[in-house]
Amino acid sequence: MWLLRKIAFPISLLYGIVIHIRNLLFDIGWLPEKRFSTPTICVGNLSVGGTGKTPMIEFLIRKLDKDYTIAVLSRGYRRKSKGFQLAGKNATVEQLGDESFQIMSKFDTVAVAVDADRCRGIQNLENLVAPEVILMDDAFQHRRVYPSFSILLTTFSQPYHKDWFLPTGTLRDAKKAARRASAIVVTKCPPNLSDAHKTALAKALRKRSEQAVYFSSLTYDPVLVGPENEMPLKQLETVSFTLITGIANPKLLVQHLKDQGFHFDHLQFPDHHYFSEKELTKMNSKGLLITTEKDYSRLKGSVDRLYFIRVAHTFLDDGEERLLDQIRNSIIRGSQYSP
Repeated sequence: MWLLRKIAFPISLLYGIVIHIRNLLFDIGWLPEKRFSTPTICVGNLSVGGTGKTPMIEFLIRKLDKDYTIAVLSRGYRRKSKGFQLAGKNATVEQLGDESFQIMSKFDTVAVAVDADRCRGIQNLENLVAPEVILMDDAFQHRRVYPSFSILLTTFSQPYHKDWFLPTGTLRDAKKAARRASAIVVTKCPPNLSDAHKTALAKALRKRSEQAVYFSSLTYDPVLVGPENEMPLKQLETVSFTLITGIANPKLLVQHLKDQGFHFDHLQFPDHHYFSEKELTKMNSKGLLITTEKDYSRLKGSVDRLYFIRVAHTFLDDGEERLLDQIRNSIIRGSQYSP
């Protein structure tokens, strides 16, 4: 894999040139950006997957849902439907994609929609739902929409300043595009990250002087959730199980389970993978199955003895309060805007 990435370096240079030209055309106004009357909060990254976008959307829902009516708009990656789709009570994972379906299943007060055309998606949400705030998932590169506030995620283990363009690296946008973000969140940090390390990393990210950088860890729930009951995670000490993952980067989850002293098999699949009948049959022969919440949306009802583990962002220091203050102020400003 390393050798193939090196061989593909010329392709990554060409890709980078195209990205720079595209951003330039937006920056100088040759390509238009549309601002909407509904405050929009964008969550995204510069790389391909694995930074914790869905847990961040869920964090924002939990913190803002008491004060605002919220809609979530995403592309619905790898869904089997087309165009704009608004989730109803009979929505399926094939219609919405796994991440949107997960959000719909957890938050019944939130409108969930998918559309590759984010401008059209926002317009439809304004007409059909009239939310007070729209959360846009994985929309940092979708520059046709000018967001009220944008949160850029990058991981502690692979921050964007150490990355490179696809296919040699994992960047799908230029590093300097990070300067468009209202706030940068470094995710998957060690919980005991020192102040000196935070300062050094924030400097390495080459942020704007007024640009806030926050740090968060992923926290795994000590209780597993199944279709009919729950199970304490510590109960896995006495049973054998198989971990199933179809996410971009399962390393943190795998390490978390190993740190608990558990012994398990691991069936790893590509991100957003739709499981075949042969794969499902193999899983059903394994006994107790543990998976991620996103994978659970695609596996539920197809395999037995299946549980999932929840994950959430936990901000270090007072980062949560400071970020939410920024977001609430942007919502107030955004709600005063008339296009």
